[in-house]
Amino acid sequence: MHLDLSLAVAGALVGLLVGLTGMGGGALLTPLLVLFFNVPPLAAISSDLVTSLVMKPVGAAVHLRRRTVQVGLLKWLAAGSVPSAFLGSMLIGKIGHSSSVQSNLKIVIGIALLASLSCTVARQLVDRRTSRRGQGDRRPEALIVKPGRTVAIGVIGGFAVGVTSVGAGSLIIALLLLAYPRLSPKQLVGTDIVQAIPLVASAALGHLIFGEVRLSVTTSLLIGAIPAVYIGARLSSQAPARVTRPIISGVLMGSALALLHVPAAGIVVGALAAAAALVILGRPARALPAGVGRDHESIPDGSIPDEAASREAASPVR
Repeated sequence: MHLDLSLAVAGALVGLLVGLTGMGGGALLTPLLVLFFNVPPLAAISSDLVTSLVMKPVGAAVHLRRRTVQVGLLKWLAAGSVPSAFLGSMLIGKIGHSSSVQSNLKIVIGIALLASLSCTVARQLVDRRTSRRGQGDRRPEALIVKPGRTVAIGVIGGFAVGVTSVGAGSLIIALLLLAYPRLSPKQLVGTDIVQAIPLVASAALGHLIFGEVRLSVTTSLLIGAIPAVYIGARLSSQAPARVTRPIISGVLMGSALALLHVPAAGIVVGALAAAAALVILGRPARALPAGVGRDHESIPDGSIPDEAASREAASPVR
């Protein structure tokens, strides 16, 4: 078995980003293997999923220990993601060996990357809206789990992972934020990494049976990925990802455009535009004054009550 140092470095980079942000595993590693290491798409997907199966528990252990996981969501996500991930991997394994399908699979991965990036932008917009309303500084409320939409998120993300290896982080984490906007970034990352373990296990099993796992590629990636994802997970529970997210988004856009056979100039422009958009959206939003937003709708003229008058009204009558 031949070990490749350059693959180990690539695994370390991706592992760090996965642990730090909860996104970027399949979305970065699969196109990286296809575009830079000339690994056939089906083999890249299969090897990436087996790599992720070993890598995910390392980051999950850190988040479980630091209690940044919403345990109530996990069983409902798994109920949707586990069977759909196996189904997706079985489907692509059955039809993905011919050269024509391998070529079309690059386009499918590119489209999946664009969908993943769109979800990331939507996530940032919701983050910004929540911050502007001042909800980020409030004490967290008890999470009310919505089984139907949570299972649906698992089904969508699981099938995407099984077919393309993209979605375990970038897609599901964005859908979770849209469904549960009050989840903090730490909870999103922690919950997503833990729920990805049964999902990726199901998809990896399907690819071991029906796909094309390359042991030398997987081992080389894991040499770098395992220590890096541990470091990234420790950092993510202490620091925001405002710096890494635009970089990941730029890489996702560039990879997607390359897989879709866009000329080099378009790839560069698209990658820079995606990174710039995430930089702008990642800036802290100015919080609205107290009473502005949802509360001001109950005030007939939309005015903000005077602070002194409010205190006087609240004080006991003398």
